[in-house]
Amino acid sequence: MMIRVPGQPGKDLCDSHLGITRRDVLRVGGSSMLGLSLGGMLQAQAQAKESASIAPGGWGKAKSIIMVYLQGGPSHLDLWDPKENVPDNVKSIFKPISTKLPGVQFTELLPKLAEVVDKVTMIRSMSYTPNGLFNHTAAIYQMMTGYTTDKVSPSGQLEPPSPKDFPNFGSNIVRMLPPQEPMLPFVMLPRPLQESNVVGKGGTAGFLGKAYDPYTLYPPGDDLDMGKMNKINVSDLEMRADVYGARLERRAKLRDVINQGMPEIDRAVKDYNLSAYYDQALSLIASGRARDAFGIEQESRETRERYGRNTFGQSALLARRLVEAGTRVVELVWPKVANSDNHSWDVHNGLSKRMKDQAAPMLDQGLSALIEDLDQRGLLDETLVVAVGEFGRSPQRGVSTSGNGNSDDGRDHWPYCYTALVAGAGIKRGYVHGKSDQTASAPVSDPVHPGQLLATIYESFGIAPDTIVYNHLNQPRELVKAEAVSALYA
Repeated sequence: MMIRVPGQPGKDLCDSHLGITRRDVLRVGGSSMLGLSLGGMLQAQAQAKESASIAPGGWGKAKSIIMVYLQGGPSHLDLWDPKENVPDNVKSIFKPISTKLPGVQFTELLPKLAEVVDKVTMIRSMSYTPNGLFNHTAAIYQMMTGYTTDKVSPSGQLEPPSPKDFPNFGSNIVRMLPPQEPMLPFVMLPRPLQESNVVGKGGTAGFLGKAYDPYTLYPPGDDLDMGKMNKINVSDLEMRADVYGARLERRAKLRDVINQGMPEIDRAVKDYNLSAYYDQALSLIASGRARDAFGIEQESRETRERYGRNTFGQSALLARRLVEAGTRVVELVWPKVANSDNHSWDVHNGLSKRMKDQAAPMLDQGLSALIEDLDQRGLLDETLVVAVGEFGRSPQRGVSTSGNGNSDDGRDHWPYCYTALVAGAGIKRGYVHGKSDQTASAPVSDPVHPGQLLATIYESFGIAPDTIVYNHLNQPRELVKAEAVSALYA
């Protein structure tokens, strides 16, 4: 079949001498044309949405989520579940302080969060029994996907990410509920999930396919570079310098001309609404909406200072800008790799200094600013905020629970009881769910499994947790095998 391109070559262009070339025609059907590969991605996402079973479950108020993932496992006893009248090797070295909720105490490390706790729910009964999940990678995978894996080494580490993996919860959400705005649906920043040399496990779309992988924003620089968010580069969201708006529109028109000249193909693909997907792709690139959302330099000096001039604080600010612009899922990963020192939550030793001088002040300032800012802007009504790690820390200092060595000034991994913070999108304000025992070793009421937390996240979007997805072998699998915690809803 011969395709005729009518009209005078280059007639509608400022640079009319270029005309319509053979390369232009080839680009219409190839991924080298700016926006077409993105259009294909949008098409794939829409097809998946149509095949997905979206049930009206739960509260259904969330339009977006910011997952503040505290990889490394923060010590609940030294942050937001301190205990009195306990042995010295259990009691936190940090003093308890009152919060805005009568009878609820944090430690002195979280004075700013103590002032906004009336806007959130604290879950003090996160708990699971480990099955190869005593170390970070396997526990992270469970928290992010809702599933465990068969291949767990004695150390708890896994193989690198695989196309056979279960999807990150964010991939499931954007597959079923693509954003309505020309905006990146799923962004992960400022670094990947990681333990040792296992990078990104639990952070991909797995068997859903790369179309649902997050857009990753990992600025260059060491984890201890507190100014790395000033090095943000989103050049892949910019229009190429040699592709002006007129040229981009010309290529879109060229595509339309070819489609009009191929009625048989038009009929074959009419159900796929290709023009709409290409238009979305062109809109995302040409509008600059996504690119502008990353421009934290547009924020006032006061706002940037409010969040904290460090990687975590500026990432939290950027997370707010992204959901404000229409991003559905933002995963803010703690900017220090698990099983490391200096700013890491994995405090096998040096707990006193590392938590007081490094990690806790950044968490306190950045997370409290995020919650308060979202609330003041009216965004908290439809934005779910979740702050959680893969586990807590052992009640007794200096003991080994995971095979790791621990100093007297350190706590080991503890999945049996820890704390999570959730807020927004219909979640109760000023509520404490569950209770830990006298030494924060185990829940004494209302235990919440990580799978239940994920189920609650899904239901907050109106997605039934038992919705079926099909893996790489075309086998049916639930999003998560757990029920939502309805007591968290207001």
